[in-house]
Amino acid sequence: MARDLFDVRDRIVIVTGGLGQLGRQFSLALADRGAKVAIFDVRVDDRLVAERFGERSADESLLFLPVDITQRCSLEAGLAQVNARWGTPYALINNAALDSPPRAPAEENGPFETYPESSWDEVMRVNVKGVFLCCQVVGGQMAAAGRGSIVNICSTYGLVSPDQRIYEYRRREGAPFFKPVAYSASKSALLNLTRYLATYWASRNVRVNTLTFGGVFNNQDEEFLRGYCARVPLGRMACEDEYNGAVIFLVSDASSYMTGANLVIDGGWTAW
Repeated sequence: MARDLFDVRDRIVIVTGGLGQLGRQFSLALADRGAKVAIFDVRVDDRLVAERFGERSADESLLFLPVDITQRCSLEAGLAQVNARWGTPYALINNAALDSPPRAPAEENGPFETYPESSWDEVMRVNVKGVFLCCQVVGGQMAAAGRGSIVNICSTYGLVSPDQRIYEYRRREGAPFFKPVAYSASKSALLNLTRYLATYWASRNVRVNTLTFGGVFNNQDEEFLRGYCARVPLGRMACEDEYNGAVIFLVSDASSYMTGANLVIDGGWTAW
C-alpha cells in the first residue's frame, strides 16, 4: 500500500492564535487527522474555549494554553507544558496576528500621515516580534531535535499594497478611511524572516515556509464584499476552511523538499 504523504498522525503541532477564526480551523483540521495540537492564545478561559470549540474542547488531542507570544517567559512556560504532556513539537504554525490593535483610535484608519506611532508599535510587537520569539523558543527546540516544520502565516497585503479603492465607500460616508500601513509592513517582514530561518536551520532539517492568504469571509458588510470580490479573479472571498489543506501539506511529508518558499492562496488576487 502506498504511503500517505499527507499523514500527520501523532505529530505535535503548536498553533498560535488558535482560538481565532483561522486558528480554530487549522487546529481542528490537524486534530481530525491524528495530530496532537497545542493551542497558544493570549486569552484562554473555559467559556471562550467552549464557545469556539464546543464538544471538541474535551478532545485529548487538543491542549489549550494561555500564552502571550510577545513574552519569552510566557512562551517558555507554554512550551514546557507541551513537553510535559506530549514531548518536543514537530510543527509550529505562526498564526497569531493583529490587523488593528484592540480599542484602536479612530485615527488608525485615517491617512498614513497621521497614523499613530503607538498602533505601529503594537502591530509590530505582535506580528513580527511575536513570530520572532516563537521561532526562537519553539523553533530552537525543534532544531535541537533535528526535525520540524514552521509555517508563518502571511497576507496578500504583505506582498502587494492594499487596494485602497475598496474602501472608497467608507470615505464617501464622510470619514477618511484607509487600510492601515502597519499590517502590510509586518506581514512583509515575515517573508524574509522565513527565508533567513529556512537557510539557517536547513542543516538541522527544520523547514520554514510562508503561507500567504487572501481575505476570508466573516460577515463583512455588503459594500466591502462587492468591492473586494470584484478585485478577486475567482469572484469571492475564501471560506474559512479553504486553507486547511495547505496547512496539512506544509506540516506533512508531502512538502518534505519545500523550504524558504511562499505558498500563495488568494483566489488570484496577486495574479492581476
